[in-house]
Amino acid sequence: MTRNLFALSFGFVALILAVQTGHAAPQCAARDTVTGQLAGKYGETRRGMGIAANSTVMELYASDASGTWTITVTLPNGMTCLVASGEGFETVVEELPASGAPA
Repeated sequence: MTRNLFALSFGFVALILAVQTGHAAPQCAARDTVTGQLAGKYGETRRGMGIAANSTVMELYASDASGTWTITVTLPNGMTCLVASGEGFETVVEELPASGAPA
């Protein structure tokens, strides 16, 4: 179930990237620059990561203090692009349903 959710999430990230590429210039820079600004301006730290399509790395950054969050994708060439951001971040810890139990 968790793998399916991650796969679905990465599919949405790819879709978002495709839509953003068609409508606006993506906001990309060197990874150190992006992560430095997320930490410095917004107090965001990395909360999760995974491998997405085409060997890209998806990362979720968030701040407990401000509630802001940002999703980035780092391309194989080292450039990191902002995919989405927002407010109201909340860490959720849920137990997985028992194996074979309906969701």
